[in-house]
Amino acid sequence: MNRHQSSNGKGKPSGRGHNTYRKTSYARGNAPIKKAVQVNEALNPDGIRLNKYIANSGICSRREADVHIATGLVTINGKVITEMGYKVKHNDEVRYDGARINPEKKAYVLLNKPKGFATTTSEGKGRTVMDLVANATSSRIKPIGRLGRNSKGLLLFTNDEVIVNKFTNSKHGVPRLFHIELDKNLKLEDLKKIQSGFKIDGKLIAVEEISYIDGASKKEIGLKIKNTGNNIIRTIFDHFNYNILSIDCVAIAHLTKKDIPRGHWKHLTQQELNNLKML
Repeated sequence: MNRHQSSNGKGKPSGRGHNTYRKTSYARGNAPIKKAVQVNEALNPDGIRLNKYIANSGICSRREADVHIATGLVTINGKVITEMGYKVKHNDEVRYDGARINPEKKAYVLLNKPKGFATTTSEGKGRTVMDLVANATSSRIKPIGRLGRNSKGLLLFTNDEVIVNKFTNSKHGVPRLFHIELDKNLKLEDLKKIQSGFKIDGKLIAVEEISYIDGASKKEIGLKIKNTGNNIIRTIFDHFNYNILSIDCVAIAHLTKKDIPRGHWKHLTQQELNNLKML
């Protein structure tokens, strides 16, 4: 792994990547601020009629949706709903014939997360990554996987269940590349053990790749793994008695931090999205 794959490198971030957070808005991304955000119909506090919700999702017409509702093909939060006038609320999970549906426009937002923000959609957790992408879209996006509060780097948000499933699929998954700094040099024998795979409590721990960082001390490691959380990374190095000083996700598949200063976001281009879907 080349040391320069981490856009901010060691030490203090560059001028472009350094942000001063304001109470009113933590980040606006690379796109211009929208003067007004249209209210998404699906977020109406009074709800949206179920047949319209289904029609807006592109499944069928409202009239056809009434038939599907009556025949028990639609569930909300795990319960079959046959009431025609039922109104879907903001946080309801609606499924048609077992598949989750959503009338919102699909959105794909890539954030370069700074330290100090929790990866959660829950309120009351202090500063969260949702504060950083608040102006990105009116769609209800959520982060895929987690980066610890003191970890940094790339985090992808979407409301597209197909993409979420691609990341969380236990057989395939999507590789993420991390720049990790340890409290001491990683022994070559330990590096080889991690690369070969090993067991913790009978469970096999496997990584895609691990290597020293070119031009850096052996405290700095490049690790490629398909797991969506970074708890597994701490588990790996705890097992070999190393403490992690920093974790930086520098790439998700082909997506990198290029042109995304720390604390900022961007929407995926159509080509980036196409490449992600092909994995």
